[in-house]
Amino acid sequence: MEAAERFALLKNILWDYSISAEDIEAVLRGEIKQAGHYNQEMIFLKILESYSWFTVLQLFSPGQVKYLLTTQVVKKLRSPSLRLKYEYVRQRLQQVVPTSG
Repeated sequence: MEAAERFALLKNILWDYSISAEDIEAVLRGEIKQAGHYNQEMIFLKILESYSWFTVLQLFSPGQVKYLLTTQVVKKLRSPSLRLKYEYVRQRLQQVVPTSG
């Protein structure tokens, strides 16, 4: 995915705030703690609730999803069907994606 397309997708999740895509990206990479009042977990939740799994995989590597998709994040998803879906994904990623280190 090209950077411009990635930034457009990131900007769209916070369309109602004047937060730059670069700041959103920096929060997701852990370079800054917050963009506006959004932290890494809150931004990732908005992405999971806004985009399809296919789009999530275009925005993040499986290793990044494994790191960001915690039990705490799954529990905060508003939709019960999304909670079930992403709990399954979380468990599978724990099994198949090696831990970096």
